[in-house]
Amino acid sequence: MKTIIYQVLVRLFGNTNTKNIPYGSRQENGIGKFSDFTYEALQGIKELGVTHIWLTGVLHHALVGDYTYLGIPNDFPYLVKGRAGSPYAIKDFYNVDPDLAENPINRLEEFASLVERIHHCGMKVIIDIVPNHIARQYFTLSKRKGVKNFGEDDDTTVTYARDNNFYYNIGERLCLPTLSLGYTPTEPALRELSETPYVEYPAKWTGNSRSSAPEITDWYETVKLNYGITPEGKKDFDTLPSEFAQWDYGTHYAFWRSKIVPDTWLKFKDIVAFWLGFGIDGFRYDMAEMVPVEFWSYLNSFIKTKKPDSFLIAEVYNPNLYHDYLFIGKMDALYDKVGLYDTLRNIICYEQTTDSIDIAEQAVKDIAPQMLHFLENHDEQRIASDAFASDAFRGLPAMTVSTYLSDASVMLYFGQEVGERAEQHAGFGSPSRTSIFDYIGVPAHQRWVNNKKYDGGALSPTEKILRDFYKRLLHLPVKGIFKNIHHYNRIHTPYYNDKVYSFVREEERRKWIIIVNFSRTETFGFDLQIPPILLQSWQLSQKDIPLTEELYHKEQTLFHKEQGKMRIDIAPLQSLIFSIETVS
Repeated sequence: MKTIIYQVLVRLFGNTNTKNIPYGSRQENGIGKFSDFTYEALQGIKELGVTHIWLTGVLHHALVGDYTYLGIPNDFPYLVKGRAGSPYAIKDFYNVDPDLAENPINRLEEFASLVERIHHCGMKVIIDIVPNHIARQYFTLSKRKGVKNFGEDDDTTVTYARDNNFYYNIGERLCLPTLSLGYTPTEPALRELSETPYVEYPAKWTGNSRSSAPEITDWYETVKLNYGITPEGKKDFDTLPSEFAQWDYGTHYAFWRSKIVPDTWLKFKDIVAFWLGFGIDGFRYDMAEMVPVEFWSYLNSFIKTKKPDSFLIAEVYNPNLYHDYLFIGKMDALYDKVGLYDTLRNIICYEQTTDSIDIAEQAVKDIAPQMLHFLENHDEQRIASDAFASDAFRGLPAMTVSTYLSDASVMLYFGQEVGERAEQHAGFGSPSRTSIFDYIGVPAHQRWVNNKKYDGGALSPTEKILRDFYKRLLHLPVKGIFKNIHHYNRIHTPYYNDKVYSFVREEERRKWIIIVNFSRTETFGFDLQIPPILLQSWQLSQKDIPLTEELYHKEQTLFHKEQGKMRIDIAPLQSLIFSIETVS
């Protein structure tokens, strides 16, 4: 069964407020809650073919809000990006965002109920783990007995020590970039904090910078975590023998049981154990390549020992690291960002030749099932935004290719399926990406939510057509070995061109033929050819085979066995999917 992930920013999912005031407070702009994921809402997600829900922004992160009555110290507003705060500046790894609960005192219980509802609907739950950095004012009240806060036992007289959790610039004070909040905090205590200088001495390294004076474009609200890597880049821990890339997680787990590891490793082991106890089915690891691969061997082998079917996703952008993070780091899936995503975006936006899809496919051919394909996520611009394609329908050929080019997992970002444009000036950041930093509404998605009926009743006719396409596409049972027929047709087929792309997926007794047209304006007609060597292996039982297009069930094509040809007339932005039953 293909893994289909639905990423959703929890604070925005059920929010029906449409004011969208820049930097608006949660009282002004509204906020979604765990409770908004009703059974009706979850069934609406599941009907897209979803197997896993990635609940983004669940962990307690720094925000501009007064929860001191819960014993939670307030965050300096200048150390929070936006008003709602970045989900990737974690303040407490052992609790969830109090904003998301109907009763913040019971926020863990409300989250546990949501996990139970998702499981009841037959889907699994993924949450983020952010290993590279934490919020500058990290402080957990919820940690388990015997666990200490990050940095609590650090030796702050040295830049580096193996069991320090942070790196320090000795003798230097933190100098934050010149910031304009863009709003005035309403709570008196927070207003006072916004007028009070933040003091940090000695300065800790920022999440992506060693400087004591990070730039506005840096992750200045976070602190880099130390995994036993010296400032010079030396590994201060045992390394794995090269042959361990061939061994399973059980062998890795046994290796680390006899080793002494840095303190940060131990802390994250306890954190994931805590969330596994809540029934979490997997983790998405933020900026995984900024953390040594040996740590992932240690952590993931522990997780797999506890929960063998857990699903572990790594945000890795360097293709040179793919094999290490899969086979040494024991990841289940890696972002296919710099390969397939960038290729498809270039085809959509800049009319790059579809021949480039072959290059992207070949680059990860040996690990194709372990890649994660997507066209949107919280970091990327919305397809329908003016900064990307301006029209959600222009992404549909790419979605077909992403979904069925291989057995790779596929991810949707909530609102993608109804053409969300992300036009709002939310506050921190800019339009084209749905804000992860502020309280805001997501208009196209809100029309599907339809005053929490979750029935799409307020969607426009165009938005309904779009969502219907996603439902149809993601429910097809396409699988099997990838076979390239695009290159053959580029050479041998008149009128076939580099605005279309075609490929085959081969099962033992069923072959899938998939053709897409990336052109916005042109219909193309040609006699698509199956290469002779491929055709011979199919052993077709009939001379002429009428075919039904699988997306919309229209009988429109006749496959000629002896010629290996099928007539194709493909409209702008159309996807055609056919299947043929074969002897072998």
